[in-house]
Amino acid sequence: MNQLFEKEIGRTYKFKGRIINLRVDEVILENGKMTEREVVEHNGAVAVLPIDSVGICTLVEQYRKPIEKVLLEVPAGKLDPGESPAKCALRELKEETGLAAEKLVPLGHIFTTAGFSNEKIHLFLALDLKQMALNPDEDEFLNVVKFHWMELIALAKSNELEDAKTNVLILRALPKVKKFLTDNYDEE
Repeated sequence: MNQLFEKEIGRTYKFKGRIINLRVDEVILENGKMTEREVVEHNGAVAVLPIDSVGICTLVEQYRKPIEKVLLEVPAGKLDPGESPAKCALRELKEETGLAAEKLVPLGHIFTTAGFSNEKIHLFLALDLKQMALNPDEDEFLNVVKFHWMELIALAKSNELEDAKTNVLILRALPKVKKFLTDNYDEE
């Protein structure tokens, strides 16, 4: 079996921005050949799937300039330097939907595009929700939309959800949501 590694021998930053940095790494491959890797550095982010006790999920529609279209997504946002993923998840949930969650269930993380970026998104399920005032960032424009859990599953199965983090979060949330909804229906 190959050990699968690349030895870095040089790094040059081409751009440093508010959200991303772009660098070019010089590496030596397993076979001894040298090449360059273009890397987008990102501080990381969170994605949150809020679901209430009757199965209503709150998502957002947001225009995404890189793809020139509106996407339906779970609430999400970038980590501030030094901020914990859980704190960021609660902050983004409130900013984008006006919801506060009493319970936040971590569902691991994903690397969005490991072929050229180190962006890591921490995934959460938000439960025991309370509606608060909506407080979006001043440069963020979005629509808050609601779907029943089963409608959301149908959208994912029919390929209507194009956002990767939203699809992965729904998949990872499946067993937890089933238990959560069953437990809530049993109490009624």
